[in-house]
Amino acid sequence: MNKDMSHNSTEGQQGWFAASNGSSSSLNLDSVVQPLALNPWDVVLCISGTIISCENAIVVAVIFYTPAFRTPMFLLIGSLAIADFLAGLGLIFHFAFVYCIQSQVVNLITVGLLVTSFTASVGSLLAITVDRYLSLYNALTYYSERTVTRTYIMLILTWGFSICFGLLPVMGWNCLKDISTCSIVKPLTKNNLIILSISFFMVFAVMLQLYVQICKIVCRHAHQIAVQRHFLATSHYVTTRKGISTLAVILGTFASCWLPFAIYCLLGDYTYPVLYTYMTILPATYNSMINPVIYAFRNQEIQKVLWTACCGCFSSTMPFRSRSPSDV
Repeated sequence: MNKDMSHNSTEGQQGWFAASNGSSSSLNLDSVVQPLALNPWDVVLCISGTIISCENAIVVAVIFYTPAFRTPMFLLIGSLAIADFLAGLGLIFHFAFVYCIQSQVVNLITVGLLVTSFTASVGSLLAITVDRYLSLYNALTYYSERTVTRTYIMLILTWGFSICFGLLPVMGWNCLKDISTCSIVKPLTKNNLIILSISFFMVFAVMLQLYVQICKIVCRHAHQIAVQRHFLATSHYVTTRKGISTLAVILGTFASCWLPFAIYCLLGDYTYPVLYTYMTILPATYNSMINPVIYAFRNQEIQKVLWTACCGCFSSTMPFRSRSPSDV
C-alpha cells in the first residue's frame, strides 16, 4: 500500500483498525504512517487481550507443571489454553504495533498470529467435543493407547490447519495491493475470510450434532442408572436436566460469541462501517476469555492445584481421582 493510501486510512474513524475515508470502512489490520489517536474500541480489545492472556497462562502453567495432567483430556484443554493465550498476546501486540511501531511487515505477522490462534482455539473446542463424545460412546475402550494416538492426531491436524490459515496473509494472500479485494478485516481478503467463515460453520455444525448425540447418551445413561438403583423419577429428571443444561451453556456460549462475526464476515465488505466489525469481533474475543472458566477452572483437579499453589489447602501429593471428559 503506497503512502497516499496509508494517509487516507487515517481520515475518518481512527484507531487500531483505522478505517480509510468514504471509500473504505473495514477493520484495518495493516500499518499506517502517521500517529493515530486512541480509539476506545481498540483499548477495550487490548484490555480483553490482557485478561485472556493472564487467564490462559494460569491454565497452561498448571497443566505443564502437574505430571498428573498428561492425559488426553488435559492435553486438549492445554491446546485450547495455548491457542487462547496466543490470541490474547496477538491482541496486545497488534495494539502496540499499530500505535507504536507502525510496521506493515510486523502487522502482517501479527495478523497471521491472530488468525492462527483463533482458528486453533475453535479447532481445539471441536477436538474436546469429539473427545467427550467418544468417552461416552466408547466408554469401555476410552482409556487405551488408541485414545492417546487419536488425541495427538487431532492436535496435529488442528494446529497444522491453523498455521496454514495464519500463513496465508503473511505469504502474500492479502489486499495490500488491491483494496477492492479487502474484507471487513484488513488486510485479509474477502475470499480468505469467506473460507474461514465457512470452516467455522462446518465446525459448529459438527459440534452441534455431537452435543445432540451426547445429550441422548446422557439421558439414556441416567435412565439406566435410575432403574438399576431404583431412584425416583424426579431424581432422574434432575440429573438429566443438569447434564443437558451444562451442554446447552457450553454450546450456547460458543455460538453467541462467534456466530455474529462469522455471519457478518459473509455479508459485509470493506465499504461497511467499521463500527459493525468492532461490535461483532469483540464478542468473538470474549469466547477466549470464557473458555478457561468452562473447560479448566470448573475442573476439580485443576481447582485443587490452584488452591495448593495459593494457600496450600491441599497436599501436593494428594492423588487425583481419575475422571473422564464427560465429567468435566
